[in-house]
Amino acid sequence: MSPERARVAILSAAVADRIAAGEVVERPASVVKELVENALDAGAMAIDVEIRDGGRALIRVSDDGTGMPEADARLAIARHATSKIRDAEDLVGVGSFGFRGEALPAIGSVSQLRIETATEDGAGVAVVVSGGTLVGVTPIARRRGTTVSVEALFYNTPARQKFLRGARSEWRAIVELMGTMALVRRDVRFRLVHDGKEQWQLPAAASLRARLGPLWGGEVAERLVAVDDVQGAIHVAGLVERPTDVGITSRQVLVLVNGRAVRDVGIVRAVEAAYKSTIPAGTRPSLVLEVTLPGREVDVNVHPAKAEVRFVDRWTVERAVERAVRRALGTEDAIASVGAIPRPEMPQALFGTPLPIEVLRQAAPSAPAPLFEPDAGATDQPEAAGSLEARPSEATTPAADLELIVPPLIQFHRAYIAFERGDALVLIDQHSAHERVLYERFMGALERGDAPSQRLLFPLTLHLSPAEAEVFEAHRALFVGLGFDAEAFGGNSVLVHAVPNPHPRFDAERCLRETLAALTGDRLPSTIARHERLAATVACKAAVKAGDLLAPEEMRALFLALARTTLPAHDVHGRATILQLTWDELDRRFGRT
Repeated sequence: MSPERARVAILSAAVADRIAAGEVVERPASVVKELVENALDAGAMAIDVEIRDGGRALIRVSDDGTGMPEADARLAIARHATSKIRDAEDLVGVGSFGFRGEALPAIGSVSQLRIETATEDGAGVAVVVSGGTLVGVTPIARRRGTTVSVEALFYNTPARQKFLRGARSEWRAIVELMGTMALVRRDVRFRLVHDGKEQWQLPAAASLRARLGPLWGGEVAERLVAVDDVQGAIHVAGLVERPTDVGITSRQVLVLVNGRAVRDVGIVRAVEAAYKSTIPAGTRPSLVLEVTLPGREVDVNVHPAKAEVRFVDRWTVERAVERAVRRALGTEDAIASVGAIPRPEMPQALFGTPLPIEVLRQAAPSAPAPLFEPDAGATDQPEAAGSLEARPSEATTPAADLELIVPPLIQFHRAYIAFERGDALVLIDQHSAHERVLYERFMGALERGDAPSQRLLFPLTLHLSPAEAEVFEAHRALFVGLGFDAEAFGGNSVLVHAVPNPHPRFDAERCLRETLAALTGDRLPSTIARHERLAATVACKAAVKAGDLLAPEEMRALFLALARTTLPAHDVHGRATILQLTWDELDRRFGRT
């Protein structure tokens, strides 16, 4: 640019509008988002979206909202005009979807725009804009509500039009966007039409699960685990994937904050942290999560499209999310089942831990009993006998100290412990269950530094390979934390003086050798903490095995110990510890139904 032309100048309205359009209108889906959000902010309870050629030829959004009188319709196409805020203070805790007042003029500057609107009591009006220029305002007759038609998007900006993707790709983006909006506002009826063909029509839904079924598939929606937890002023609710199902289907993620769909890596990470020790490394769950908190605790005005938010206290929000999801994974919903288990209105605690009183008041009267049922009348039951200790994990909830009703137990195939409950036959994998018990016990011992151990009458000498000796040295302090008192004994040998005692069948030498061999060939991601990796490995090697015959008192002790863990439904590898086989499914298999 020559010095003569490098002078400061005010941009024309047409150029400024097109610059604004670049912030608001990235592609057809951006237009759909702005128009649907305007309809929702106008109180619409039914929204129809019609698309042609992936939105490049036509985008039409019709609603039954409050509509606009002629004066407001004229102002709506002017920059910086909005009905949603009045002063700067309104930006804090704003509850509407949008408020910048630039969507309609920005869209109108790069398209052929027609707005038809009417209020309950007033006459209708049509406002036509072409390339940012007002073409005309005419009276019309129509019902209350608004219809916005956008044709020939980017017709006057060929460079932008050239970078639009194919009709199919743009259409997929619109379908994804509309699915998100339908989940955000489940009380609204949505209809979506493409090239004259109705793609779907979603009536208002009573619950998130009911709305999710047509979008993600009914079978997928039914398998998800319900989340509903309140911590202080933060309410976390939604649906997350059952650990045994993670990785089966493609991952889908939706995070809502105060009713607004956002991208938030921190909240997603908090959800994934709640799955720690329940799913294989590298796998990630699907989720739809709603976080509700006071409006002044979150800033939604940090992104032009309101796709990101900033929290006043992010740490507290993320901890609330992790706690809520982890509690949900400890409920009956998280158990793998064959056949449909009757679903209560609220999730039931697996082992009888009372849910918050406000939640219990909302529970369905016919809700099934918890899997591990508390015995409210028991005050002096004897301690569980047997070699598999039933002492509670340090990570248990306060209600873990409740006495539990232990049903008659039977062992099948020297691998599974079975018992009957009202709606199903329940099978517990004895190895996976004991692995979960030991893992939580070992993690507690590492955190507290008080792992119990027993001295050996004669020290145990292990001759290791160079790689195993290196792994032992790297984990020596952690082995001590688990109850192994060991020291180097020349070359690659290790002398062991004391070992933990999880059960009488425990083979300390075999456990140590298998643990070191597993850690030597470990290829787990470095994101898994070393102490968690070691606790999981030792728990796996130390747990009772399939093929071990358990005495009745041992089965009872394992039942109680599993009941007192925080995540009893899954072992540390992501496998199920508990499986429910419903009586309805058995009847179906035997031809009774």
